Amino acid sequence: MGAMFNWDAEVKTCEEDYYKWTQWIFLKLYEKGLAYRKEAPVNWCPSCKTVLANEQVVNGCCERCGSTVVKKDLTQWFFKITDYAEELLQGLKDLDWPEKTKLMQRNWIGKSTGGEIEFTAESGDKFKVFTTRADTLFGVSYVVLAPEHPLVKKLTSEKQRKAVENYIAETAKTNEIDRLSTAREKTGVYIGHNAINPINGKSVPIFAADYVLYSYGTGAVMGVPSHDERDYDFAKKYGLPITRVIKGVSGNDDLPFCDDGIVINSPGFDGMTSAEARKAIISELVKKGAGEHKTNYRLRDWLVSRQRYWGAPIPIVYCDKCGTVPVPVENLPVKLPYDVEFKPDGKSPLAKHEGFMNTSCPVCGGPARRDPDTLDTFVCSSWYYLRYPDAHNAKEPFNPEIINKMLPVDKYVGGAEHACMHLLYARFITKALRDMGYLKFDEPFKSLVHQGVILGPDGMRMSKSKGNIIAPDPYVEKYGSDTLRLYLMFGFSYTEGGPWNDDGIKAILKFLERIERLATRVKTLAVKPAKCGKEEKELLYAVNYAVQCVDRDMENFSFNTAVARLMELLNALTKYDGLENKNTEIFKESFLTFIKLLAPCAPHFAEEIWEILGNKNSVFLSSYPVCDKSKLVLDEIEVAVQINSKMKARILIPAEIDEEGIRKIIFADEKLSAEIGDRPIKKLIIVPKRLVNIII
Repeated sequence: MGAMFNWDAEVKTCEEDYYKWTQWIFLKLYEKGLAYRKEAPVNWCPSCKTVLANEQVVNGCCERCGSTVVKKDLTQWFFKITDYAEELLQGLKDLDWPEKTKLMQRNWIGKSTGGEIEFTAESGDKFKVFTTRADTLFGVSYVVLAPEHPLVKKLTSEKQRKAVENYIAETAKTNEIDRLSTAREKTGVYIGHNAINPINGKSVPIFAADYVLYSYGTGAVMGVPSHDERDYDFAKKYGLPITRVIKGVSGNDDLPFCDDGIVINSPGFDGMTSAEARKAIISELVKKGAGEHKTNYRLRDWLVSRQRYWGAPIPIVYCDKCGTVPVPVENLPVKLPYDVEFKPDGKSPLAKHEGFMNTSCPVCGGPARRDPDTLDTFVCSSWYYLRYPDAHNAKEPFNPEIINKMLPVDKYVGGAEHACMHLLYARFITKALRDMGYLKFDEPFKSLVHQGVILGPDGMRMSKSKGNIIAPDPYVEKYGSDTLRLYLMFGFSYTEGGPWNDDGIKAILKFLERIERLATRVKTLAVKPAKCGKEEKELLYAVNYAVQCVDRDMENFSFNTAVARLMELLNALTKYDGLENKNTEIFKESFLTFIKLLAPCAPHFAEEIWEILGNKNSVFLSSYPVCDKSKLVLDEIEVAVQINSKMKARILIPAEIDEEGIRKIIFADEKLSAEIGDRPIKKLIIVPKRLVNIII
C-alpha cells in the first residue's frame, strides 16, 4: 500500500489546492472592496514573539507561556464583514438554530439606534461619540477617550503626561474582552484637557479610560452619572458633578435613574418624554452641524492577517512603482516554502525567507516583495462546505451549478464555541459570494445542532494535560465498536454531554447480549398463525409506539431517548416470548422490526443478527419501519388511581369509557371499594388515559 500511495505528497497537493482557492476568495473580496489593509493594535506576547487572538489572552497573560500581553500596532488585512451587519442580524430570524446561539450572534453584531454627537476639545480638535441616550445630553459631566485614541497623546497636558502614559501602559496589558466586562470596575485618568458639550456649551473634563475601545465605534463616549450606574460610580470615584436630567413618571427614581422618563434641566426640551427628546436633541444638533441620527453596530471588521507560517499566504505583492498588487489568479497558489526557520524573534517565518519574499511585480515586471503574512485559518473553514460537493474541480473552487443544487447544508453539527467566529464568518462569505453571482442562496447552514461535551471520569473536560482522556480503542477491542457507539448514544444527551461512566458501557453490553439470546430463540420458532388477542395487540402497540418515538427522536438528535424506547420494546418482546400460546408470525415480524430500528444505532451487530435470522440481503437494503397508527389504539389502558391525591392502585379500564363506567369499575375493585367504604364520593377528577383521583 505504501508503494502505491504517497501520503505526504497527497496531503501537500491537497493543501496547496485548498490554499489556491482560499486565495481566490481573498482576491474576489479584494476586487469587490471587501478586503483592505490598515494599521491596527494587536495582542502581542513579548516572550512568544507572536500575535494572540483575544481568546488566547487569559487575565492579561498569554495562555501558552503566562507572560503579560501588551498591545502592539501592526499593519493588517481585514474583511469588511461590517458591510453585512444588518443582513447578518436580520437573517437569524429564518434560521433553525439554537436560540442561545442566535442570541450570541445578535449581541456580537450589537445593533444600536441613536445619534453621533460631535464634541470640540478646547484646543479646537473635534471627536464624535455615539449614544442611544441623547435625551441625557444635558447631564454630561465628563467625556472619555480610549487610551489608544490619537487625541489622548496630543491633548494630554504636561502635568498629567506621566500619569496618562502609565495608564496607557497598564491598559496595553489587558485584552479587549476583559476591558468590556460589565463586572469590571471602571477606571480612568484625567488628561488635563476639557471639551465643550455642543448642546449647552459647558466645559467638561476629558478622561482616558480602558473601558472604551478605539477599535469600536468612535473610540469615545460621554459620561452621564445621573442616568448610568457605572458612570455614577465613576463620577463618585473621581468627584465629578452629578446632574439629574430625567425624572421618573411614577414610583422610585433615585439616582442613578436609568429608565426612560420626563426630561428636566434641559432648556428647550423640558417636559418631553425620553423618546421625544432623543429625536429632538439630535435634530437640533443636526441643524448646528454637530450631530446626526445614526445606527451603530458592535461588530468590527474581521482581521485575517496572521504572522504565522501555517495558513494560506496572502496573495498580494508590494511594488515601489505599482503599489499594492494582487497576484493574478493564473499564478495561484502562492505556495509556502518548506525550508523556513522558526525563531521566536517576533517576525513571521515567511518574512525572513528571502526566496519567498522577493518576487516580480505582475503589472510592471519589476522587483516586488510578497506580503509576509498568512490568512487566518478561519478563512479556510469559512467556505469548505462549498468545496466538499465538488472537491476534485481543478478549474474553479466550485461549480456554481452543482453547488446551487446541493446546498445550502440541511443539517450542520458543530460546537457552540464557534457561534461568533466560524458560524458568523461562513455566513458572511456565503452572502459575499452570492452578491458576486456565484451562489443563489443566502445562508450556508439552514439548521444547526450543537453537540455536547463528554467529560472525563472526574467530571472535567477531557484534556491531555489533565490526564483524563478516555481512549476508545481499548473499549472497541474489549466490547466492540457497536457497544461503544450505543453507549455514546444512550449514556448522554447529545446536545449536553456528561461524564464518562464505565458502568454504563457494561449495561449496554448486557442489553446487546439479551438481544442475541432472544434472536437465537426467534430463529428456532416455526411460523404458525395463531390468535390475535389482547397480548398480541399489546405487542403491536409496543412495536408501533417504538417506531413512532424512535423515528421522531432520531430526527431530533435525541439519541438517548431513542435507545430507551428500543430497550422498552425489547422488554415487551421478552415478555411476549414468555407466553406459551403465542402468535409466532407476529412475534417474528415484531423482532425483525426491532432489529431494523436498532440498525442505525448498532450497524454491525444488527447486520449479524439479521443474517442469523435467515435474511440473505443486508438489513440496510430493507425498508425502514413505518408506524401503523391504527395499532396505537388499545381496547384497554392502565391508569393510576388516587384517593384524596394519594396513590392507591393501578387498574385497567376500557379505552373509551365515560365517568359512570369508571365509577362502576372502581366499586367492583375489592381493594378500592374497601378503601372508600361507605363514604360518599364528592368528586371524580379524571386525567384521560392517565389518572383517576377520587375525592371523598
